[in-house]
Amino acid sequence: MNLLRSTPHIPSLLPQLLLLPIPPPAGAPGCPPAVRGSHPRTSCAVLGGGRVPLSAGSRASIQTALRTLLAVPWPSQRDIGSALQLLAVLQWVLSFLLLGTLSLLLLIYLLFTSLWLIPVLYLAWIIFDWDTPEKGVVAVSLLPPALQQDGSEVPFSPCGRRLSCLRRWTVWKHFRDYFPVKLVKTHDLSPSHNYIIGSHPHGILCVGAFCNFITGSTGFEELFPGIRSFLTTLAGNFRLPVFREYLMSGGLFPVTRRAIGYLLSQKGTGNAVAIVIGGAAESLSCRPGVTTLILKNRKGFVRMALRHGAFLVPSFSFGENDLFRQVVFEEGSWMRSIQRRFQKMMGFAPCLFYGRGLTSCRSRGFLPYARPITTVVGEPVAVPKVENPSWELVDRYHELYINALLKLFNENKTKYGLSESDELLIL
Repeated sequence: MNLLRSTPHIPSLLPQLLLLPIPPPAGAPGCPPAVRGSHPRTSCAVLGGGRVPLSAGSRASIQTALRTLLAVPWPSQRDIGSALQLLAVLQWVLSFLLLGTLSLLLLIYLLFTSLWLIPVLYLAWIIFDWDTPEKGVVAVSLLPPALQQDGSEVPFSPCGRRLSCLRRWTVWKHFRDYFPVKLVKTHDLSPSHNYIIGSHPHGILCVGAFCNFITGSTGFEELFPGIRSFLTTLAGNFRLPVFREYLMSGGLFPVTRRAIGYLLSQKGTGNAVAIVIGGAAESLSCRPGVTTLILKNRKGFVRMALRHGAFLVPSFSFGENDLFRQVVFEEGSWMRSIQRRFQKMMGFAPCLFYGRGLTSCRSRGFLPYARPITTVVGEPVAVPKVENPSWELVDRYHELYINALLKLFNENKTKYGLSESDELLIL
């Protein structure tokens, strides 16, 4: 009875009603008439429109089963929310780790079955669509601009095939709440300029960069009205079948000169290209309590900013390195040399890392730990447009960017989990 009272969704009178005998109505078909001296616990059950007599033992068993069922605690709203958050993170991790490889293996398998036409047609589509990730696509509309419902022109999609519905997917809100992820603005970004946002650190899977600059769950468009954010990733990801469509639909595009240049030189302004500057090399140094950035010799983004007059904006995701535990090999070891060689050949570095398990946060698995991530977007560095910038000019604005990043880190580190003695190591 105590368990039943603790169940908020069950009326208080229901347990008492379950304990009462159920007398059959007089003259009910299929039931014996009430006879003086007969068993007081005899009752009927309605099956298929008729009534079947129930013995006292059967009726007691049904009542016991119902009481046991009602005594089971109902899942709370918090439990349901936690499950949805875990599923949202699970689908994201599986998509980035397995979707491309499994899709490729599936298409190869289908080539040797009666469904061979499917991979052949898809291969033809990829060949036809090969350059789409690096070039813009104007959204197609059956109505001329003057006849749009809201009176505006056909929207312009700078790169790929970005889908607004995927950006506003409810799953990303559960994804955000799992860690949780938060976006902080320190300065306004004017829609009259284009921007290159440097995202630091890389971490293992760039959770902060993806959640803030690809999904709309942290309110980027509300914090920076008139600014469209995009995120770059390895060009090799766009060679994998199906996975390339998934990336383009979210607004990702390859981190190549052609793609970035196309985006920054197209119609209009207000485009913000987020680049994880440290790249795969930085992921090898990712571990909790240590903040190491690969930045001293990364100057290509500064040259691109000068060529297109795009302002440089530093951003830092506090807590990114705490999501996974990684086995870090010392410089000069044979395992680190294998990682470096693999990175040069494939474009990414194989990391030995682990996170939490699927069923318990105390077990080991491939899911990230639930640690807060706060991405702080700093003050933009004004950059002039220079068609052929000299190396001296590139070095000058590269130094200005590093100083702006250090200022952003030092002013916010104690607010978001770091101590005053923590320093940013730039290699």
